[in-house]
Amino acid sequence: MTKPKRILAIASGGGHFVQLLRLRPAWEGHSVTYATVHAASAVDVAPAPLLTFRDVSRADWWRLPLTLWDMAAILLKVRPQVIVTTGALPPLVAMALVKPFGVRTLWVDSIANSEVLSGSGRHAGKVAGQVVTQWPQLAEPGVDHWGSVL
Repeated sequence: MTKPKRILAIASGGGHFVQLLRLRPAWEGHSVTYATVHAASAVDVAPAPLLTFRDVSRADWWRLPLTLWDMAAILLKVRPQVIVTTGALPPLVAMALVKPFGVRTLWVDSIANSEVLSGSGRHAGKVAGQVVTQWPQLAEPGVDHWGSVL
């Protein structure tokens, strides 16, 4: 077996985080730290550690510097070798911050986006090592379809 990797599994709250948790079997045997917007989610990931960050979206873009600060602090604490996310904007920020350092990254676009990729998902190709959609009709060059997490 290969040496366990430090994985940061990160997602905004709600459905994004639920979908992320469905991917847990993929990183069994590795050192995983979770990050999301709700501290109460710690019960869902115990005994793994959970870190929190302030959420941001296009509607409240002015909060982006706070989220950037939170993402930098999380990345410095975890020092991930791999980042996996199901969205939304804050994990995109994390992936942009680690891109120059060769951290492996995977963006799994939300199942809720059946007609077009999410806003963040459309930008993920610029910073993520791999982008996947859960809908076969959305696969295109640079965006693969591996199936659904549901």
